[in-house]
Amino acid sequence: MQDQYQKIERFLSVCTKLVDGKFMNADTRVSETLAAIAASRELTQLFSAVTQGFDYPAAKRAYLKPSSEMGGARGQAFMPSDRSEILAFVFCLFVEIDAGTLPFNDFLLRYFYVDGSYTASYTVFAERVVRPFRDIVRDCFPDLERRGGSAGLSGSQDDAIDQIARRIPAEQARIEKYSLHDTEKVSMRVILSAISAALSRHDIADLTALLAGYRYFLRYIGGEDENSAAIFEYAAKL
Repeated sequence: MQDQYQKIERFLSVCTKLVDGKFMNADTRVSETLAAIAASRELTQLFSAVTQGFDYPAAKRAYLKPSSEMGGARGQAFMPSDRSEILAFVFCLFVEIDAGTLPFNDFLLRYFYVDGSYTASYTVFAERVVRPFRDIVRDCFPDLERRGGSAGLSGSQDDAIDQIARRIPAEQARIEKYSLHDTEKVSMRVILSAISAALSRHDIADLTALLAGYRYFLRYIGGEDENSAAIFEYAAKL
């Protein structure tokens, strides 16, 4: 577990370098960010969860707006209001930038334009896009400094974990009844299995991240009910 937290810290460090660094190093840092995600089981699970069912083309149309006043040469970028959607949106942007299908220089001057300067435009991008992305991921792992594990859990935390664990079998049984695509059912099973594993380890950091992804999944399929509400109510006590 300690090694896994070191990998998350590596990811956060690279993101910080993206925020504080220079435009000329941005492409390399984006690639390093994606590599850090791929190297961490916890981060891979988190981003698999938040991107499940995420409609990236629709998000681009919603949050990357051309400017009619400037004839479409420039535009405005907005960020989603939902934290899980921010993670999914920025992750997909990074994948496109890294693949070269979204030319980074053009992207900056189109949506984050400041006086024709790549440096100034990058500063705006870093503050408005990368910083919240990094901070949300960090918030998903509140026990990062303590390096996870069950040591130091309070009685109320133990009770919350027990109450959540009791509800997971019923949660899977009810979602199995939904008319979902096979890939969606597989994703649900993977997420709930990972949640059960985190519960058995009393790993609050993992559990918090996985439940954040599961909440997004439920909203996507319209699957929230009293059982899931109880799970998230107890999760808030962790």
